[in-house]
Amino acid sequence: MDTNINPTSRSKGQSIMIRYLATPLMLASAALACGQNTPKQVATTETDLPRFSYPVSGDVQYLLNMPVKEFSDFALPIRSDIDRTLSEYEIKDHAAHRKLLHARLDLELLSGDNAAALGTIQQIRALEDKPVAKLTSALSEEAIARARMTSADPAVGGCPAGYQPAYQKSVQTLPWSVAGDFMKHDKSFAGLMSKPFFAGVADSELGPTISKEHALTLTGAVTLLQMRVLIDYAVACKQQTLDVDTTYIKLHDVSKPDIWLAREAALPATEKLTPVNVGIWDSGFDTSLFPGRLFTDTAADPRDVHGIAFDVFCHRTHGELIPLSARESKDYPELVTTMQAVGDMQSGIDTPASTAFKQKTAAMTPQQMRSLYDEINVVDGYAHGTHVAGIAARGNPAIRLAYVRMTYDTGNPHMPPTDQLQQDLASSYAASVQWFRAHHIRVVNMSWWNTPSTYEKDLADNGIGKDSADRKKLARHYFEIERDALYMALKSAPEILFVTIAGNNNADNAFEEVIPSSFRLPNLIVAGAVDQAGGETNFTSYGDNVLIHADGQAVQSVVPGGAKIKMTGTSMAAPQITNLAAKLLAVEPGLTPTQLVTLIREGADTSDDGRRHLVNPRRSVELLRSGNARLSPTGASQP
Repeated sequence: MDTNINPTSRSKGQSIMIRYLATPLMLASAALACGQNTPKQVATTETDLPRFSYPVSGDVQYLLNMPVKEFSDFALPIRSDIDRTLSEYEIKDHAAHRKLLHARLDLELLSGDNAAALGTIQQIRALEDKPVAKLTSALSEEAIARARMTSADPAVGGCPAGYQPAYQKSVQTLPWSVAGDFMKHDKSFAGLMSKPFFAGVADSELGPTISKEHALTLTGAVTLLQMRVLIDYAVACKQQTLDVDTTYIKLHDVSKPDIWLAREAALPATEKLTPVNVGIWDSGFDTSLFPGRLFTDTAADPRDVHGIAFDVFCHRTHGELIPLSARESKDYPELVTTMQAVGDMQSGIDTPASTAFKQKTAAMTPQQMRSLYDEINVVDGYAHGTHVAGIAARGNPAIRLAYVRMTYDTGNPHMPPTDQLQQDLASSYAASVQWFRAHHIRVVNMSWWNTPSTYEKDLADNGIGKDSADRKKLARHYFEIERDALYMALKSAPEILFVTIAGNNNADNAFEEVIPSSFRLPNLIVAGAVDQAGGETNFTSYGDNVLIHADGQAVQSVVPGGAKIKMTGTSMAAPQITNLAAKLLAVEPGLTPTQLVTLIREGADTSDDGRRHLVNPRRSVELLRSGNARLSPTGASQP
């Protein structure tokens, strides 16, 4: 089973989201034939898709431990709704289409419909856009289905006798140059898998909605199916998966080249440079780690000389970092080690920290795992802004860092949205950008996001809304207040270059309506993530306006207190673009945002398939110094 842990930010909460890409199974094709002559409804955004609700008796652990036959009966309406959605809608985004197919695959695996499962796997692979995913998607699920089809005892449940040879047959044909990193990652996370681990994560993600609504949304049901398959099959086949992955890696292991060191453009402290004010719009950062490289407003309140802060209610407050509780402060050093362990696993390497983390979680109860998972998310949000600032400041003695601190809502559940809260959020956006403008901030890094579906989950988690359709309508109302306010705030500052993330959902940012990354503004640049060799990561989102890609896989930087750890995500790619923009301004302070975008793009290398535009800081700086960049007075590229 593919497993992936990715840090993802959102406007009111930074979290380490543990996303498990379970394998897709196919439902009876007869269901898809119904109404095939009826024109399909076109879904151009995620909110165009229908909403469903499924009554639940008991809690998350009850659902995860329910006997297979009883669980299959519970899942029948889910199966019907997925089939109907797939037959009635033309889904423009491959990722959203795959998500439904993966859920259908889970249902097929749980019901033992092996032939249908193999058909769905082929559909999923046909919809994969990234080369590695076309080769590796649903390998474990395929092995389970094939093993059960050839077994004398094809009973559903557990690891079938023929799983290991079937899995090995698929794995041994994978080209290392394409699939090597994936297999290292797969092996690392196979070692993490345990029933308590998945049960605790499921409880954190689904528990609030079930406790309030006594029901699941379709999104929640999809997560439940993933967790059930992971517990029933991935954990059961854990040792066999580890054995095959380990053998494959030993036979083929050759490290990928690291392309980034040769592209570095460190500015020497001896050069005559212009100081550049750069804003980190995030969870704040530890200012003690950046001596001599801080923006300072001597006329401000002594608590706000390096930036301003907003509390969780979007009201002005003070402090450079999100406050931690007494328990979180006490646990912080240990949780830094845990974050490093997660970084090691994201890199696909086994270290003492990652080994200890796997052993620790395997011995936990689901309740203990949920508590740990929630606490990691809090501390990850606390550390996020500092990690981003460290990347943005690298190699630039002229940078002057400032913060606008947002206080992410890391509660579980989050606070429910209200009109007042949304108006205060809108006001905080306007005030933040006004502060940037008043203090001559030239570049602002925004490694965060939000979507309409986030609001739907927050409403469901708090038991708000008559039904799923009502929540969808409410979510749209609240989302549009935030979206419009953020768009107008960014647009009001044409002299500032805003740098943001594509997102970590392996999806089209326009289809998911991700803000701010789906915005199209001349003073906004959107960054996707690649790995050390420039290959597209499995998590990076994409879109027509994703203009640049930078390293987002296991990027090392500092966290509060000074420890250095690796984090993964487009949150780590964006500040590398901020870093380059600040260096260009240090060399030539008269550049406009559109001229900066042109220099960044002209220096980049475009992949043969046109999907990736790999940033090349050294070349962009050389283009500026040589005067060979095709810059117009307004910044548009010359033909």
